[in-house]
Amino acid sequence: MSGAKRGGGLLVAGTTSDAGKSVVTAGICRWLARTGVKVAPFKAQNMSLNSFVTREGAEIGRAQAMQAQAARVEPTALMNPVLLKPGSDQSSQVVLLGRPVGEMSARGFFGTAGGAAPGTAQQGGRREQLLGVVTDCLEQLRGTYDAVICEGAGSPAEINLRRTDIVNMGIARAARFPVVVVGDIDRGGVFASFFGTTALLSPEDQSLIAGYMVNKFRGDVSLLEPGMEMLRGLTGRRTYGVLPFRHGLGIDEEDGLRVSLRGTVREPVVAPPVGEDVLRVAVCAVPLMSNFTDVDALAAEPGVVVRFVDRAEELADADLVVVPGTRGTVKALAWLRERGLADALVRRAAGGRPVLGICGGFQVLGEHIEDEVESRAGAVDGLGLLPVRVRFEREKTLARPVGTALGEPVEGYEIHHGVAEVLGGEPFLDGCRVGSVWGTHWHGSLESDGFRRAFLREVAAAAGRRFVPAPDTSFGVLREEQLDLLGDLIEEHADTGALLRLIEDGAPAGLPFLPPGAP
Repeated sequence: MSGAKRGGGLLVAGTTSDAGKSVVTAGICRWLARTGVKVAPFKAQNMSLNSFVTREGAEIGRAQAMQAQAARVEPTALMNPVLLKPGSDQSSQVVLLGRPVGEMSARGFFGTAGGAAPGTAQQGGRREQLLGVVTDCLEQLRGTYDAVICEGAGSPAEINLRRTDIVNMGIARAARFPVVVVGDIDRGGVFASFFGTTALLSPEDQSLIAGYMVNKFRGDVSLLEPGMEMLRGLTGRRTYGVLPFRHGLGIDEEDGLRVSLRGTVREPVVAPPVGEDVLRVAVCAVPLMSNFTDVDALAAEPGVVVRFVDRAEELADADLVVVPGTRGTVKALAWLRERGLADALVRRAAGGRPVLGICGGFQVLGEHIEDEVESRAGAVDGLGLLPVRVRFEREKTLARPVGTALGEPVEGYEIHHGVAEVLGGEPFLDGCRVGSVWGTHWHGSLESDGFRRAFLREVAAAAGRRFVPAPDTSFGVLREEQLDLLGDLIEEHADTGALLRLIEDGAPAGLPFLPPGAP
């Protein structure tokens, strides 16, 4: 494929959210990269509170940043031109080409700011404008890379949104990309989901559906084969692979609480500790929690147990409590108070027990917040655990800082509207430390191995635990190993020859159409 003037591509769609689109896209990217194909990921429109800052200072979804790592390329704004960051059930911040352009209701985004009716010319105008932006980004990538692997969103059969779709069949039709639909068989009903997804589409969209990929299968694949043959007879489309269920796999989550490298929220998987004790970390599951992937690096440490909590009593046995980032600092503060978690945090600080606030969590721990931007709540008292005053600005800070803390080099990234004025305490990254309470705006700092070990030593000493950080744990190496495992899944359990032909040649011709309700 090398040397082509315009790269080929594929859209990975799904029967549902969380079917495995992000993982399959990353796996295909890593498989192709290992074979020498110059490949890039792409997601036209993403809705997620987990985001990342590229080296050019653009904000994109973290999943696309990790897919870029799987592809062994530097992430850019072209890979995720539209990012929606929910601020409530009704509205989201719109990030276009890496920069926030305003807050908008769902009706306003899919129609006009005033809320155009579905199917009107005004609504179509916004869709065409955004489709023009995303197709331009995709074409730029195709001009640079041999292949572009696109990830869809939700399901392509969300027929209520088809008129405004720019991320599923809308982008596939604009680029003439073939589509492979991924289904999570662990949920059940995968064959009905494949058939129903295809049957609900228009003939024009159906013509791009090349086939299916089963995800999270447990058991003997031969037992599945009769169903796949029947599905092919009903739809005329083949299955390109059956990926087995694997514990602990995944890349940075878009919309689910999961510690990516060591298990799930309620069922953490912990490697044996190096010292005599384990270290227990409780993460407050605040509303509109963002970049909770910050704690993945803690969960990767042998002997560290990470869990998300929403009750004050769950902090009792925690050696470290993390108040994570949030798209609603004032809302998170109110939630902590309503649930008694705020009082529990104040008691912890008074008793010298460790607390770490990151970004919005750092702001919560301060003395005072002035917010006329995010919540428009005006003046609000914080928890008063750190000598910090926060003022929200309309201009968002997007940065990739580097520095030193606890005698170790640290890298991170910043995504926030709140500007912190630090009035005392010991310097800690861009924030401060008072006793056993730390606060910073830096996301990703715990991925710096030396700094993470130094921080955990401080936490263990303050908590009275005989915990010793492993001297050789490398978060970067663990991440690479995980991405290689995703590549292995594709290489070993998908028909890679057929996938490569799809990517190179486009959608296969002559596939039958299914009228709604067929057969």
